[in-house]
Amino acid sequence: MSAGRVAVVGAGPAGLVLAALLHRAGIDVEVWERGSREYVERRARAGLLEHRVVELLAAHGLAERLLKEGARHGWCEFLCLGERTRVDYGELSGGYRHWVYPQQLLVRDLLALLDRAGCPVHFDAPVRELEGTALRFERGLVRAEFVVGCDGARGVVADGLPDSLALERRYPYDWLTVLADMTHPVEGVLYAVHETGFAGMMPRAGNLARLYLQVPADHTPADWPEDRLRDHLALRLGAGEDGPRPLRLRETGMLRMRGRVRRRLRAGGVFLAGDAGHLLTPSGAKGLNLAVADAVDLADGLIRRVRHGDDTALAGYEARRLAAAWWAQDFSDRLLDLLHLPSGDPEERRFALELRRERIRALARPGPYATAFARDYAGAASVALS
Repeated sequence: MSAGRVAVVGAGPAGLVLAALLHRAGIDVEVWERGSREYVERRARAGLLEHRVVELLAAHGLAERLLKEGARHGWCEFLCLGERTRVDYGELSGGYRHWVYPQQLLVRDLLALLDRAGCPVHFDAPVRELEGTALRFERGLVRAEFVVGCDGARGVVADGLPDSLALERRYPYDWLTVLADMTHPVEGVLYAVHETGFAGMMPRAGNLARLYLQVPADHTPADWPEDRLRDHLALRLGAGEDGPRPLRLRETGMLRMRGRVRRRLRAGGVFLAGDAGHLLTPSGAKGLNLAVADAVDLADGLIRRVRHGDDTALAGYEARRLAAAWWAQDFSDRLLDLLHLPSGDPEERRFALELRRERIRALARPGPYATAFARDYAGAASVALS
């Protein structure tokens, strides 16, 4: 069988954005997804879209509902040693802000757009093996001129790419993640640096919020029954009577905290984009944004190659996206260092808390240090999107 010019594996944001741009340019493209459509459309993950990512989506006509229903956010808060510090990164960056729009809504929008355009998306179709630029399925082989793996960090395409071993950092803690109905909407991101561990509160649509709790590495949700989880969230986040508090805990999971970058993002006609090429922690909310930027970059290169015979942009894809991935990893790592305390005795941890409080105060004071953080955080004009 033939899938035409481009076969995209994975129906997440990277794969769907890539397919939409290629199809609109008149290039034959099909998407193959191992999960069901219901699973893909319900999968709740990221929720903060950077300024320039939304600009990219809007410029290509992929953000109509997002622009109507998404909420703008331009500040975050840090809580450390009982002191709450607001960082107005929208003001400090010169007007760059995030959009709050859950990933599953973006995925639904993109799937609806592809449906209307008649671009094939095949669900419940796991790829068994990569053979050159052909995909082996249970019932046969699909051949294409180009294959793009957007199927995640453990995807078949990435594992089948020659010399694609990854460089990885495993952090000495994990994050328990909770999707919760709150007493009222969360107005902005809250990062809590606490002697017992980090906690975070991130706004989602309506009264929903994503909550994070630092736990020892390799713990499981079973180690954190609801009463214990609620006690630690209240202790670390310090929510007063007027602050949003969790009512119903909808979903609880565990994030194994690691950063990973593949050594290669291309071999001949096979490419990687999104989590297949680089996996980031949620710190700084860079993963989804980097994935969309990969897709836009790769679409531009493939369109130039197929429509105009110009290989220049495609030839530079790997170098550009690896530079972007390492930039994002660096930002995520620096923020993690700010949010987590080193191990040590109580006196050492108190010293570390005082240092972090001073760094947080500096993020809120106008000046080069605060401006650089604000622009990087909001996605103003970083290498991650160049």
